Amino acid sequence: MPRDARATRERLLRAGARRFAADGIDAARTRDIVALAGQGNDSAITYHFGSRAGLLEAILRAGVDRMEPARTTDLDTAGLPATVAAIVEPTAAELRTDHGRDFLRITAQLAGRAGIRDHRLPALLHGTNLARQLHHLETACRTALPEPLALERISNIIGFLTTALADRAVRGDEGALLDHDTFVTDLTAMLTAALQAPVHTPATPRP
Repeated sequence: MPRDARATRERLLRAGARRFAADGIDAARTRDIVALAGQGNDSAITYHFGSRAGLLEAILRAGVDRMEPARTTDLDTAGLPATVAAIVEPTAAELRTDHGRDFLRITAQLAGRAGIRDHRLPALLHGTNLARQLHHLETACRTALPEPLALERISNIIGFLTTALADRAVRGDEGALLDHDTFVTDLTAMLTAALQAPVHTPATPRP
C-alpha cells in the first residue's frame, strides 16, 4: 500500500474511533468521520474498508491486536483472581492513550453482543489470547458453578468491566477518585467477588 494511502487509512481509523466513541456506533455519521479525517469524499471509507461496518471492525481488530502481546494464557494452574486479573489488566491499559480510550468506549456499546452466554464469540476474537483467557475463566468458574450460572456471571462481569472502563475513559484520571493502579486492583477484586458469590436457591412459595 502506498505511503499516502496508509496515512489516509490511519487517519480514517482514528477519526472513526473518535466518532463511534463519542456519537455511538449506530449514530456516528460517515460524513463526520470523513471530515474529521481530512478527506473530501465519503467514498474514502468504502475504498479503504469496504463499508462503514468494515471500518468499525478494523477499529475493533486494531484494539484487540494491541492487547494481545500482554495477554498471558499460562493460566492452567492460576486461581480465579489471577485469571480475572489477566483479563482486566491489559484491557485497562487502554486507558493510557487517546485511541485506547476511544476503543473502550466503543466496546462498552458492544458488550451485550459478546456471545458469551451461547459460546458464540465474535469472529474477530477467534484464535486470540483473549478467547483463550475467557475459556480459562469459564473452566475456573465451572468448578463451583453449573454451566448456565457460570456463563451468566461471566457475561455480566464482562458487561460491568466494559462499562466501568468506558466511564473512566470519559472522565479521565483527573475526574477519578482512585489512581489507575488502585482502580484496576479494586475492579479486579469486585469482578472476582461477583464470580465467587454464593449460589442462592430461590425460596419455594408457600401454597
